[in-house]
Amino acid sequence: MPDPGPIDAALASVLPEGALFAVGGRVRDEVRTALDGQPRVAKDLDYVVTGLGLEELVERLRRLGPADVVGASFAVVKSTIDGTTVDVALPRRERSTGVGHRDFTVEWGRDVSLEEDLARRDFRMNMLARALPGGEVFDPYNGVADIEAERIDLLRDEAFEEDPLRMLRACQFAARFGYRLTDRTLAAMRTAAPLVASVSPERVRDELVKMLEQAPQPSIGIEWMRVGGILPFVLPEVAEGIGVMQNRFHAYDVYRHALVTLDATPAGDLTLRLSGLLHDVGKPRTKTVDDDGEGHFHRHELVGEEMTREILERLRFPNDQISDVARLVRHHMYAADPTQEPKTIRRFIRRVGPDLLERQFALRAADVVGSGLPKRGDNNEYFEAHVWSIAGERPPLGVHDLLFGGDDAIALLVTAGRLPRGSRGGPEVGRLLNALLELVLDDPAANTPERLHAEASRILSQENALRGDS
Repeated sequence: MPDPGPIDAALASVLPEGALFAVGGRVRDEVRTALDGQPRVAKDLDYVVTGLGLEELVERLRRLGPADVVGASFAVVKSTIDGTTVDVALPRRERSTGVGHRDFTVEWGRDVSLEEDLARRDFRMNMLARALPGGEVFDPYNGVADIEAERIDLLRDEAFEEDPLRMLRACQFAARFGYRLTDRTLAAMRTAAPLVASVSPERVRDELVKMLEQAPQPSIGIEWMRVGGILPFVLPEVAEGIGVMQNRFHAYDVYRHALVTLDATPAGDLTLRLSGLLHDVGKPRTKTVDDDGEGHFHRHELVGEEMTREILERLRFPNDQISDVARLVRHHMYAADPTQEPKTIRRFIRRVGPDLLERQFALRAADVVGSGLPKRGDNNEYFEAHVWSIAGERPPLGVHDLLFGGDDAIALLVTAGRLPRGSRGGPEVGRLLNALLELVLDDPAANTPERLHAEASRILSQENALRGDS
């Protein structure tokens, strides 16, 4: 985001004195920086202009560049200044007419005050404006005091009923900033919790992404979701782990283990953070207890893979990301035996995928932390070194690595009478290539055109003989 200073100055130059205010998260974060000295980059530049009509506002903004009304119902103008587009709006007041962020009647114009505009926002800490160019903070609802006290508080109890997404926003702000929800906020959340199910999956996803990507400890937000009663409506599968105890290898129940593992994954990697949160999501549905009272979770990684796909598809995550997270969940129970033969390691690399190896190992390291118990031995590290050594040899891991391709297989199958002349392939081709891949996974030196042609011919001859015997 460009430096807001020149944009502030340009806007102030074409607007009446005392009319221009910066609003939104930028002002909140400027106050935070003034308190703790940590610099923060403004992600969005939003402005409110008082005392003007919409036509006059557009006319003045066009002195700086293109300016177009994009929300006539809300009096919002997109103004482009030196290549940067910002939102400039007139103050508005809103009256709820139902449940949801779209169920409002809106009034805007000269007779709507800045106080009224700020009052429609979600939390007191966001009900701030900064006068430009003077810089004075306008704080009619004591938002600065909330920031100083590191709390998230409501102005009106019905705020969550008006827009249920605000409950998720409260939790992700708490995680990102390390703030606490006030008793009033929690009480309102518990009352409105079922309404969060009415929020679109895309909006839910976006708030979860902010929490997972930007919070140093995203578990804080998940835990506030639990305490506030919205977790069963947002991530019911994660809530299933609450109180599900494990075994002697874990100090926590499934839910707490997931949260500790989540926090132990590297910050900024959304795929890994989703994997940390969901890696054991299949455990509650697979738990059995033996005669000694020991819990077992056979095949929970397979059940968890399917659940992970369902969760992320429901929340409209990208298909590629869903595939990666599901693969990490499926394979997180791999046996870290550093004495495994190279052919076994090559098959492990193929199953996980070379592109996910580093993340798979990072998930294992986080899983160990999530156990809540002291680390046992160095097998994981020795195994990883063994895997990286073999991966560095760049062995053939898929049929695309074979020095015997689909056309070669088709020609041989036609010669053997297994495909008609002119055939362009079919299941027989894939089956033959996969048989050859098994050979080179055992022995990469076998990946030569001559050796693979001879092996393919042998396989087909043997199968033809067996067919003749039948």
